[in-house]
Amino acid sequence: MTRTSKLAITLSIFAVAARLILIDQPYVDHWSWRQSDVAAIARNFEQNGFHFAYPQIDWAGDAPGYVGTEFPILPFVAAICYKFAGVHEWIGRAQAVVFFAASLPFFFLFVREIFDRTAAPWATFFYSFAPLNVFAGRSFMPDVPSLSLALIGLYFFLRWIDSEKPTLYLVAAITTSLALLIKLPSVVIAAPILFLAWQKWRWNFLTQASLWLFAAVAIFPAVAWYWHAHQIAERFYPHHFFGEGGIRIENLSWYSGILARITTSSLTPVLSILAIIGLFVTPRGKYTRVFHWWFVVMILFVIIVGYGNRHAWYQLPLVPVGAVLAGTACAFMQSKLVASRIAMASLSVLVASSFAILACLYVRPFYESSAAQLRDAGLELRKSTTGNSLIVAADTGDPTIFYYAERHGWHFLEKDAIYDGNPRDSQQLIVDLESLRSRGATHLVFTTNTFWWLEYYPEFARHVGVSATLMNTTPQFKIYKLTSAIE
Repeated sequence: MTRTSKLAITLSIFAVAARLILIDQPYVDHWSWRQSDVAAIARNFEQNGFHFAYPQIDWAGDAPGYVGTEFPILPFVAAICYKFAGVHEWIGRAQAVVFFAASLPFFFLFVREIFDRTAAPWATFFYSFAPLNVFAGRSFMPDVPSLSLALIGLYFFLRWIDSEKPTLYLVAAITTSLALLIKLPSVVIAAPILFLAWQKWRWNFLTQASLWLFAAVAIFPAVAWYWHAHQIAERFYPHHFFGEGGIRIENLSWYSGILARITTSSLTPVLSILAIIGLFVTPRGKYTRVFHWWFVVMILFVIIVGYGNRHAWYQLPLVPVGAVLAGTACAFMQSKLVASRIAMASLSVLVASSFAILACLYVRPFYESSAAQLRDAGLELRKSTTGNSLIVAADTGDPTIFYYAERHGWHFLEKDAIYDGNPRDSQQLIVDLESLRSRGATHLVFTTNTFWWLEYYPEFARHVGVSATLMNTTPQFKIYKLTSAIE
């Protein structure tokens, strides 16, 4: 085993260990709402029957809550595990860790195949510990599993075009197809795949039947699933399709905010600067520009899917791109200092330590609780209400209350069950509450994020006083029992 391989294995062990920190943390961190939805789908599979094609959420009131989602293999597997081990947060989170760990050797080998033995461990180091990837790599979400499968597919595609072995071709097609099924934005992997095909065949790639078959195997299952998911959203209340509305070009200030987040909390300034350097010092070679093309397509993706990119996880594919470019920059700088071992070692320690320190500083806020009060309210509702209770939750659109309460209900305010933002006035609040009460709502809950509604809208507060009874109040939440609606 070479020294670089040993280094890569050591980095991989530490990378996985980093993702096991707080692996059993409740879904109260900064991505609580997205994880609570996935977790609710898993629990509903386990409790309501394993109807794979009909994922259910909890915030559709008394309706079943079928929604259009990504291919729900992750919550489905978690639901199977629940049958044997019980419902635990670590089960959902562990899936992301497993997929991330699986991607590491293939990412390392891919970079080493294209560049050299110096760039590969550096790229693996940056890929492993970029703050965005660390946090996403232990979150119960489909993004890291999808990216991992895309990277594995890319590696086997490279191996196939060099050897044309059928087994490599089959593995590349299947893993790429799964990547698109689990998260459709992973379609950006088409950019490096097309670049590799172009470098192999030039314009003759259009005449390669094997490539057309590869595209069919990779794309058609995703097309079929997302067509089905769209039909589910059309047929069933709340008529929600995850990710809809994301394709929208925004103003310049919107993109400047995304850029600031990418270069700081997502990648760290050290990784960002090195990646920019890598754009210009990448050595010439047959496939060495593959990440340049991927980078260009990611820029276009961020621009076109401007509204969707308000979520940091949409930029996750920039992590391997930035990591490789930064790795080539480090390899370039080391090649210039090869005559001085002391200078080369000093530079390596400086880069690695500064990146590691900044990564720790930037990843910590991701773990901080933003929904603890929602979980506390949910747990109290689970104890103090019956299983058929319907909750009206002033939760700013975060379904964590419903997940931990194991109750169904509505966000408040709501429009077609979707959170409708802060109220305009008391009258809007009263009308919405009465509408939900007439549909069977039994309880109303406020948390610290929405206590101000009861102060800022006094007419609404008086209405709550005559139409509901305060059951429980703490510094974190207020729970009311609603009286029956007047027929």
